[in-house]
Order: sequence, then structure tokens, then C-alpha cells
Amino acid sequence: MAEHRLVVNGTTVTVAAPGLRSVAEVLREDLGLTAAKVACGRGECGACTVLVGGEPRMACSTPAILVRDEIETSEGLAEESERLRRSFADRGAFQCGFCTPGQIVHAIALLRRGISDPGRIRHELSGNLCRCTGYQAIVDCVVEAGS
Repeated sequence: MAEHRLVVNGTTVTVAAPGLRSVAEVLREDLGLTAAKVACGRGECGACTVLVGGEPRMACSTPAILVRDEIETSEGLAEESERLRRSFADRGAFQCGFCTPGQIVHAIALLRRGISDPGRIRHELSGNLCRCTGYQAIVDCVVEAGS
């Protein structure tokens, strides 16, 4: 079984990464980091969003063995995302919470790049699906957190 080194939330780990085992599988099964949810399993819904090299990636469809840059998860972004998470709670921008970690991780990437235009935020987050709420509250939260 092949081993692969990853940097996850600032910590170097060695994991078994045979074949095309996904980042989501490694995070959830090997490292116990469960915020990145696997829903579609095809990289279409965004529930599993993590940052790889600072860019949003779908962990369910990203082979772990191909990752060379640092992986940042919702758990690792807890401090940086505090204001955004508080805004989500205050505005009721989520109901079931299943997609929330992916939404927040993606939003952190936007905030780091200084994106504050609501239309651009809506477009950038369009790959993060939410079945429970409308998207306007989520966009408003990102705008608020960036101000």
C-alpha cells in the first residue's frame, strides 16, 4: 500500500493513499476530520469543499495522492472563520447545516482574495448547493464578514 505525505491544517501527516482514494476519504476515515461532507461523491454539490493551496476544491473528487499543496479544512479554519460563522448563525443562513462547512470554507477563499461584490460572491458560491435555504442570506453573510 502506497503512503503519501499531506499537509493538513498546518500539520504534516502520512496516510495510506492507494489508487485514487479521495481527499474526503483520507480526511474523514484516517484523520477524523468530518466537516467536509460527502453528499454527491462526484464533485458537484460543494458539501465537501476544502482549500488546496488556498483554492476551493471538492474533496470527494480530488485524489489524495495528487495533492502537493496544503489542505485546509473547516476545522482548521475555525478561528479565521469565526466572524463568518457568527454571521451565518445570526442571519439564519443555514437550517440543517450539512452544506455549511463547505459554504464557509469556500467563502474564506473569497474573503482572502478580497471579493466583496454580492454578484461575484453569488457566482463563485454557485457550486455549493443548499437545499434548505435561499442563497441571499449566505451571500449577505459573506459580504458582512468581509466588511
